[in-house]
Amino acid sequence: MASAMLGTVAEKAKDLTSAQSTKAAQLAAVTKDVHDDKWRLTSDFGVKQTNTDDWLTVSTEDQTGPSLLEDHFAREKIHRFDHERIPERVVHARGSGAFGKFTLFESASDVTSAGILTDTSRETPVFVRFSTVLGSRGSADTVRDVRGFAVKFYTEEGNWDIVGNNIPVFFIQDSMKFPDVIHAGKPEPDCEMPQAQSAHNNFWDFQYMHPEATHMFMWAMSDRTIPRSFRMMQGFGVNTYTLVNDKGERSFVKFHFTPSLGVHSFVWDEALKIAGQDPDFHRKDLWQAIESGSYPVWKFGVQTIPESREHDFDFDILDATKLWPEELVPIRYIGQMELNKNPDEFFTQTEQVAFCTSHIVPGIGFSNDPLLQGRNFSYQDTQLSRLGINWEELPINKPVCPVMNFNRDGAMRHTITKGKVNYWPNRFHAAPPATAQEGGYVEFPEKTAGIKARLKSKKFREHKNQAELFYNSMSENEKTHMMNAFAFELDHCEDEVVYKRICERLAEIDLGLAQSVAEMVGGEMPTEQLRPKHNKKAKGLSQTEFMPETPTIATRMVAILIADGYDKVAYNGIKAALTAAGALPFTISPRRNKIYAEGEEKGGSGGVVADHHLEGQRSTMYDSVFVPGGAKSIETLRKNGRAVHWVREAFGHLKAIGATGEGVTFVKQAVDLPGMEFSTAGDVVESYGVVTASQAQPESFKEAVQMAKGAKDFLSAYLFSISQHKNYARETAGLNAMVAY
Repeated sequence: MASAMLGTVAEKAKDLTSAQSTKAAQLAAVTKDVHDDKWRLTSDFGVKQTNTDDWLTVSTEDQTGPSLLEDHFAREKIHRFDHERIPERVVHARGSGAFGKFTLFESASDVTSAGILTDTSRETPVFVRFSTVLGSRGSADTVRDVRGFAVKFYTEEGNWDIVGNNIPVFFIQDSMKFPDVIHAGKPEPDCEMPQAQSAHNNFWDFQYMHPEATHMFMWAMSDRTIPRSFRMMQGFGVNTYTLVNDKGERSFVKFHFTPSLGVHSFVWDEALKIAGQDPDFHRKDLWQAIESGSYPVWKFGVQTIPESREHDFDFDILDATKLWPEELVPIRYIGQMELNKNPDEFFTQTEQVAFCTSHIVPGIGFSNDPLLQGRNFSYQDTQLSRLGINWEELPINKPVCPVMNFNRDGAMRHTITKGKVNYWPNRFHAAPPATAQEGGYVEFPEKTAGIKARLKSKKFREHKNQAELFYNSMSENEKTHMMNAFAFELDHCEDEVVYKRICERLAEIDLGLAQSVAEMVGGEMPTEQLRPKHNKKAKGLSQTEFMPETPTIATRMVAILIADGYDKVAYNGIKAALTAAGALPFTISPRRNKIYAEGEEKGGSGGVVADHHLEGQRSTMYDSVFVPGGAKSIETLRKNGRAVHWVREAFGHLKAIGATGEGVTFVKQAVDLPGMEFSTAGDVVESYGVVTASQAQPESFKEAVQMAKGAKDFLSAYLFSISQHKNYARETAGLNAMVAY
């Protein structure tokens, strides 16, 4: 019996093995190994390709010209890339949006005839979508990644889209490389890991193999890719467009959005933790700010270069891997964008909104920027894949101006067009083209000469000068953060060829940076600067230059830690002061229930209900922590390890910390480090962003506060510390590294 059973099992195993072999053979027939030396790149129709990096253009050695539609290889590559995902966006899949308005303060009629940039009486509705680039819709908000910053202006002349990022440059110069850079950054193809991050072999292999990416990956390793809020990001058009005025004069232009709240970021440990604690942190932050009436605002600016000066620079102004230094081309701020309404439904508005770099209005045009030329093809194609041929009829995408043409039918057509004809010209002269005088779009008659070839002009071949310029322009703290970012990213690359090569590349930018990174990640220690340094700096690159003109704590979230027996005067006083200054106070306690002040009867009519308990939220969710006194409250908090951790973690993340009365002893217990000072009497002490007052009186908590450095009263000093976002002196002194958080 047993032998019969064993025989049956063996037969079944044999059958299974046979079935698996059959399936394996079937799969083998359609399996190719990319590492097989026999392979050479081909098109989908089998033609071997000599170049898949550069779109076919009409160019010369000195000047890049327009891209040619005849380049089937490029169109095929982009077309296939555009259709890789259905229905989620291939890139920028995770995003949040809001409605708002654009107003113009100063006419730019000297450089453009565009009504939106010349008519100061207008108020133009907008929809803005912020996003990450690499992650799926289900990824976290706070990953290290470039952020999309796309604006749709519903102008009187039609929709104008600025499809930009929070970084002014990009990884590649030619759009034909889009599939490659995104494939390299996305999860690796064999294992589908990692999600929403660049810390892996393929990403960094691409960076090394493409020297043109050097400038951009320096930005990517900076604090710019871990922003505190969408509301605290700059926005850039990235590509070079053109403006044409009423005289027919053309200028090249780059577009800028600068937030009124300043440009701020997380520290890395903070971003990592929030990704797990609240993956929706950024979208929630934007939603809550708008719902509370704290509307985010950005100044809108332009950099313009007359056509006659196009070749006056040591870089090509059409190269998307280069920025225009403000010392050479100042930013002219002419308008303001405000976001003031949240979507009513996420899918039909935020998810279905569709942007195209090719959406421009009269007075605005394209340049021969090869990245822009391909984007103009790609974005339209992408929307066809995601939303169908009638995607521009969806309410969120529909222009506010009249629309009439002879495009017809297709899936999900909304418009009903009456009439006898659906073509032009027609016997009725129905719906004729507009004249220029009627506002019709007229292309600038640019003279073009060159050879038809796949090549880059001379200036497009220099890749390191601006990468060094960016690094030189960072503050010492920002440089430290960049070194740590490289160390983290490359530590996740197990292929030593990858991380050793990046260390070599960094030695072309800054030897000290390269050596620090090599020591951390196990690369070979560079011993010399591999490229002569120019040691130049530029303004407007360090985030430290974008603090608000007047100190503000508007929309900053402040946690107030209390337990039963807390000091009611200090608690009520700080809440009132924070609220009056536009901040958002939250009560955090050992339990999410009524907490009773000193002298109040437990279970009585008094008490306050905590917003969260200590385990329900963490300090990472807040911009600052305040601990009021109250002997019994502090005794309870001192025995609670999580409460102590709240203060230490906030300290480690360089956040402002405030304490009064007995709360001072609690904070001191948590972060009593060499060089730290605390209040011991009636004095107010500010020490590395920790503001304490042992004997705060009721009059100390006034609603009218003058935030200023060196303020003598507690509230002014504490609120000013919050307004500075982070206390980087704490990091410089190494104090944050001395606490466990």
